[in-house]
Amino acid sequence: MLARSGARRLATSFDDAGLTGLRPLHAPVLIPLLGGGRRASDLADVLGVSRQAVAQVVALLERDGYVERLADPGDGRAKLVCLTRRGRQALRVLRATSLALEREWEAELGPVRLAAFREVLLKLLTRP
Repeated sequence: MLARSGARRLATSFDDAGLTGLRPLHAPVLIPLLGGGRRASDLADVLGVSRQAVAQVVALLERDGYVERLADPGDGRAKLVCLTRRGRQALRVLRATSLALEREWEAELGPVRLAAFREVLLKLLTRP
């Protein structure tokens, strides 16, 4: 329920910013590109999903102008998936929405309870 609520809020933020076609489930593909271009196979490994799934999302993101595929300078046969200006804008909207949501949670829970909540979530998410 918490994830759905956050996803709805993010979808609204994307729409309000004119970032058409971008859905909250697409955003995790953009985040690893902040450090520079990556091959689709590397994205799949980082995200823990199939290469086919990444290829489908990258195709959508490329169609809508969030990423572009450029030749890999280290391997002329390979392509790097790189952020475009629009992709960087989407990440700024993602960050702003996340920070606003966190501020609201802190106002509701207080800093101590929010820190405890974060600790519990991290423990659950990082267990083997």
